[in-house]
Amino acid sequence: MKVLGIDIGGSGIKGAVVDTRRGVLKTDRLRLLTPDDPSPDAVAEVVRTIAKHFDWDGLIGCTFPGVVTHGVVRTAANLVPSWIDVDAHKLFAKSTGCKVKVMNDADAAGVGEVRFGAPEAAKGTVVLVTLGTGIGSALLVDGRLVPDTEFGHLQFHGDSAERYAAESVREHEQLEWTDWAARVSEYLVYLESLLWPDLFVLGGGVSKKSDKFIPLLECRTRVEPARLLNLSGIIGAAVMAEEKHAGGKDKKR
Repeated sequence: MKVLGIDIGGSGIKGAVVDTRRGVLKTDRLRLLTPDDPSPDAVAEVVRTIAKHFDWDGLIGCTFPGVVTHGVVRTAANLVPSWIDVDAHKLFAKSTGCKVKVMNDADAAGVGEVRFGAPEAAKGTVVLVTLGTGIGSALLVDGRLVPDTEFGHLQFHGDSAERYAAESVREHEQLEWTDWAARVSEYLVYLESLLWPDLFVLGGGVSKKSDKFIPLLECRTRVEPARLLNLSGIIGAAVMAEEKHAGGKDKKR
């Protein structure tokens, strides 16, 4: 089945048509900037533009950088407060004229990795961490998703963890890779003390530069880069949308 996957981030919104059986893109990826004022209407317009670009009238899977329960946005730390309690399913369905399923961005990335990226993530306790504008997280136990964990917002060094160790912080503070890796290591060790995972998978835009920082990380848990790199959110969104649309239970992903 083909599904349009759209991945909404704090700095960019990306979309592509996905073959959900094989976990590959059927089109080139389109990336547009997240609006400077990322209000619900402004972001919905970008989503509409992406759907129109692909001349799309089928099912859409769309990620959101925050907690989403039954299509309703509950947190939006890297967008704007006006998102809180917005029914994103209905908003994006109205803007695109399509059936739309919305889920947390890191959750989608985790599902994408388990299904098509890192088969070892289907066993044991696995934490996927996306490092970008903020920090997203997906918790998977034997391949099954525990949704909306948002470990990037744990209190750490007197603030949320993402304000200390996100990729955007490295760029803003012009940190050397060694200095940033030390911060990420601290954060991973903190997660270890809470969850005792078998594996960390690091995703987000910076995953394509994993050779610059993963070898520098110091924690007891094995750390691997996301195999799908920054496409895991798009692919996972399409897969999750198909399953949600089919009305199935949270199947092993």
